[in-house]
Amino acid sequence: MIITRAPFRVSFCGGGSDIPSFYEKYGGCVLSTTIRKYVYLTINKAFNRDTITLKYSQTEVVDDPSKIQHRIFRQTLRDFGTTGIEITSMADIPAGTGLGSSSSFTVALLKLLYAYNEKSVSAYKVAKEACDIEINQLGNPIGKQDQFAAAFGGLRYYEFQPDGFVKVEPIIMRHESYRHLESSIMMFYTGLVHDANKILGEETKNLASANEKINGTLQLCELTRQLKNHLEENDVDALGDILNASWNIKRELASGITNKAIDYYYEQGIKAGATGGKLLGAGGGGFLLFYVPDSSKKPLVRAALKDLIEMPVELDQSGVSVIYTE
Repeated sequence: MIITRAPFRVSFCGGGSDIPSFYEKYGGCVLSTTIRKYVYLTINKAFNRDTITLKYSQTEVVDDPSKIQHRIFRQTLRDFGTTGIEITSMADIPAGTGLGSSSSFTVALLKLLYAYNEKSVSAYKVAKEACDIEINQLGNPIGKQDQFAAAFGGLRYYEFQPDGFVKVEPIIMRHESYRHLESSIMMFYTGLVHDANKILGEETKNLASANEKINGTLQLCELTRQLKNHLEENDVDALGDILNASWNIKRELASGITNKAIDYYYEQGIKAGATGGKLLGAGGGGFLLFYVPDSSKKPLVRAALKDLIEMPVELDQSGVSVIYTE
């Protein structure tokens, strides 16, 4: 048996600039961190060596990868040609909550299959192949940040170059600055689940033709570079203002990114003492992220958002990993 895990990510700034229709013309950049919430995959030899058994929210038993209903499982197992196996999947957080769960799943699955076939693989190769599966082979209208964040882990700056290469840089800060960042992040689950592909599909079309949407995404890239500089200078509290500025731009890039309920909770969090925040992921639901550097304001933010579920935040630095092998 082998077990792999890949972390979920929290994107601070730059989301949307990792979509091919944008970065192939202008280049893009994202700054994000992974958190200690994971998707886990296990693999074991099946009793029946002619079958593939998959256990996720459903159970599938097939004799040919092409018969698999789960699109990512089907495409990946077709590519590897591995049979006579049983794979199970579980996660700390449900899908559709804005934390890049689909790409974390793909990255963990690739790492699992490479380990099962006794092959070493780099984080970059896993991320690149996950992008190819989700974007090129399955045709999902998504970007590349989630796959690279899940593969590399940690607090990093990603630069998406027009030729497709992704430059990955860790954000270097003093230890106390890193801990201040971690302790100042608050996340609340809205209870709303979104369809990321639908929202990103509209955003992709807008980035291909609408000048105001292109200009907005260019502004997000500039804010991302500013945030990188601030963090590397240990000016962590600049994150609040940049989150707020980027959210005001992001919410205009496609319909469905926000709604009345999300706007209400966001305003309540800011009034209670958060210096900035955003909705994580493509939009429409999932988690609200707030930056609250004054610890005395945290109880006020919790009280203002008492209808939502708070999730404690710890930052991850490991990326995709094999955590058990027998």
